[in-house]
Parts: sequence; C-alpha cells; structure tokens
Amino acid sequence: MNSVRIVGGEFRRRVLRFPDSEGLRPTPDRVRETLFNWLGQELDGLHCLDLFAGSGALGFEAASRGAARVVMVEKIPRVLAALHENHELLDKPPAIEIKRGDALQYLASANTKFDLIFLDPPYHKGWIPRLAPLLPGVTKEDGALYVEAENEIESLGEWHTVRHGKAGEVHFHLLRRLTD
Repeated sequence: MNSVRIVGGEFRRRVLRFPDSEGLRPTPDRVRETLFNWLGQELDGLHCLDLFAGSGALGFEAASRGAARVVMVEKIPRVLAALHENHELLDKPPAIEIKRGDALQYLASANTKFDLIFLDPPYHKGWIPRLAPLLPGVTKEDGALYVEAENEIESLGEWHTVRHGKAGEVHFHLLRRLTD
C-alpha cells in the first residue's frame, strides 16, 4: 500500500493508505499546501466535489479544513475500498460522501451545485475536454475549479486560470469564472 498524509486542519498528519492503480497519482503535500494557500486555509461551509478521488488526498484534505460536504467519486473497486477504509480510520466524518461511479455519469446526473471541484483525472485520456461541458451544471456561479493536468490550461469553458504552478511534470491550476 502507498500512503499520503493530510497536511492541514482537523486531520493534520493523519496518513491515508491506498493501492497501486493505473493513473493514480496522489497530489503531493507541497502542491496541496500551495492549493490551500490559494483558497485560504479554511473551507468552512463549502461544498466540494472530488471527481477522481483516487487516494482521497484532496477530498479528505478539504474535509479536514472544514468543508461542509465533500463528495468523492471513484470508479475502481479496490481504490474505492481504500477510500472507505480511510473514511473509517478518520472516524467517518459526516461531511464525506463516497460514491462509486463514472465521472461523466456523475456530472450528468448530479442534482446539486458545488463551490469547489477537484479534477485530477488520469492523464492522456482526453478527460478534461469531455468534462468541461458538464461542469456549469454542477458548479455554483462563484464556484472554483482545481485542475491537475499534463499540460498548462489557460481556460476551461467559462473558467479561466487565475493561479498556476508546476511540480515535476504536473501542472496544477485554480480556475474561476471571470466577472466584470
């Protein structure tokens, strides 16, 4: 089993364990620290979606920092089982909902809107262009997107990159809708 630690909030320093799986790359500590510096350390009251939950690093980190609701979507059974085990390890925080499913199907059927969506899909599979048309339907007007990708992204539909960083081969972005 692989591991990653939560870097801030209520579950700070707790270790999450997860299996090897093709395309699974947990967001490194340094990148998560940067992301939460961009967002503000506390996510009190926010509703978050971790669409390709994988290790759960982003979703559990958001819950640790006070998010009111974190929906974690994962398709791969053994990775999903690890998410449930980590949820149990953290004494089942009620803000976390873990769902088995396909990202596109989840977005197409979701009947709620989120303040913050984490997108860290497997690379070189064309996920981001396929997800983009469905994002407006699940994102609040002032909602933000966090996207990890194999290349730099200037915009994604209605959202434009307001912060960007690079760690190794990973480009990470915070995107927001531009307002007048």
